[in-house]
Amino acid sequence: QVQLVESGGGLVQPGGSLRLSCVVSVSIYRFSSMGWYRQAPGKQRELVARISNGGSIEYADSVKDRFTISRDSAKNTMYLQMNSLNSEDTAVYYCGAGSWDEFGSWGQGTQVTVSS
Repeated sequence: QVQLVESGGGLVQPGGSLRLSCVVSVSIYRFSSMGWYRQAPGKQRELVARISNGGSIEYADSVKDRFTISRDSAKNTMYLQMNSLNSEDTAVYYCGAGSWDEFGSWGQGTQVTVSS
């Protein structure tokens, strides 16, 4: 069974940075795409960023120019570098893997809280 394990969440002040990691139990190339979603209290889960094996990358408008998605195939790990964080970024962040349009495998989530 494929496992995805997120880490790196926590409490950060507005304007600060965090880097999330998602370690996969199999080769990341087993999936055509991987990405990050987030869910804030009372809101639907939303796409933050996704990346394909072909090099396509997509970001939500709200995080463009602040967040960077990347992968390290040697470590079977995907990252989300988050800069200039604000309170609207507070959410549980989930990593997912599958096809570009649908992720069939998910991690358990990691909490990111932006607060002074």
